[in-house]
Amino acid sequence: MEHLTIKLDFDFFAYDELPEDVKALVDKAKEATGNSYSPYSKFRVGAALRLEDGTMVKGANQENAAFSVTMCAERSAIFNAQSNCPEQPITQIAIAARNERGFVYEPVSPCGVCRQALLEMEQRYGRNVAIYLYGTKGVYAIDSAKALLPLSFVEESMR
Repeated sequence: MEHLTIKLDFDFFAYDELPEDVKALVDKAKEATGNSYSPYSKFRVGAALRLEDGTMVKGANQENAAFSVTMCAERSAIFNAQSNCPEQPITQIAIAARNERGFVYEPVSPCGVCRQALLEMEQRYGRNVAIYLYGTKGVYAIDSAKALLPLSFVEESMR
């Protein structure tokens, strides 16, 4: 038997250290939390994508009493972008969350389903999607969805 280790390398920025274009994307994600419909969890998540042409697309979580119908902010933004601009690769995504006390201290990461959706976008366009996770503590910057899903299931897995 062999023991293997998977590790994640990422950068940590204070909000004020972010490049202006990334700060603008994070601000859009924070703004998108205002579009959340979260009457059950009271946990408002916003996502903002930047497409290759510079267009920014927002998404927010949408809850439903039948929880399986609920949509995460990240997939809301991804599907919006893919429905309206399918020729434009997604280059970056920022994610922010807040509860009843305000924006969370520790950045939150995408759920497994959203990680898979982001990975599919990387596979589709043959390029990484940079991920920025906002918390009042600071921003985690991750180079790729693949980094968040290292043992991933992709098209080549079926061959």
